[in-house]
Amino acid sequence: MTEAIVKHYSNGEITVIWQPAKCIHSRKCFHGLPNVFNPQARPWVNIQGADTAAIKAQIDQCPSGALSYQLGGTETQTTSAPAPSLTIVQVMPNGPLLVQGTIAVKLADGSESVKEQRCALCRCGASANKPFCDGSHVKAGFVG
Repeated sequence: MTEAIVKHYSNGEITVIWQPAKCIHSRKCFHGLPNVFNPQARPWVNIQGADTAAIKAQIDQCPSGALSYQLGGTETQTTSAPAPSLTIVQVMPNGPLLVQGTIAVKLADGSESVKEQRCALCRCGASANKPFCDGSHVKAGFVG
């Protein structure tokens, strides 16, 4: 089994954690804070581009959970908000179903994947990571 890629970008106060396999390419990060998140640059995260509060606030808006953060040297990963007691499913225009809350997804092979806090489910059928969204709806020109 292939190990998922996880990237860390730190300034000593905050560490931005990026999990590209979870990214649905909503563009919220670089539209909201382009001095930090620039997909044209390498590395694409410039941790010096804004203060910690601004970076945290932008990461809290990541709909897929691909971006998260750790503060200081703590091992506890901090994300936007605790999982709500009610699971919420939101239809994104021309994109995935965003799920907020803990869900168990029964996969085609019979295994189960538990997702906590948030995930994105494919609506377009083009994802290479079904049933989860991988951003393929953009290339596929999905409308719905």
